[in-house]
Amino acid sequence: MATFELYRRSTIGMSLTETLDQMVSSGTLSPELAIQVLIQFDKVSMTEALETEVKTKVSIKGHLHTYRFCDNVWTFILQNAQLKSEEGQETVDCLKIVACDSKLLTQ
Repeated sequence: MATFELYRRSTIGMSLTETLDQMVSSGTLSPELAIQVLIQFDKVSMTEALETEVKTKVSIKGHLHTYRFCDNVWTFILQNAQLKSEEGQETVDCLKIVACDSKLLTQ
């Protein structure tokens, strides 16, 4: 099964990838170890952090522009989306949501 790379395009994922690239380029880290770090990040670290650290619930309303289900991954694109939480409300022009079954991440 292919590794899900859901979080690599997040700010923390991009920073991790950039740092690992610099470490491989400077010879501090082997390419094989850098790949293992990314796999750990994809499969375990982000999933555990989201399960244990994030407590805020958000409701989302918006105009559903596009939806897609491919390879057990849902992708939704919303326009004029309103995100509401206990801390406040935010409106964005366009919101992309990518979701998959978390059971697939632990296989």
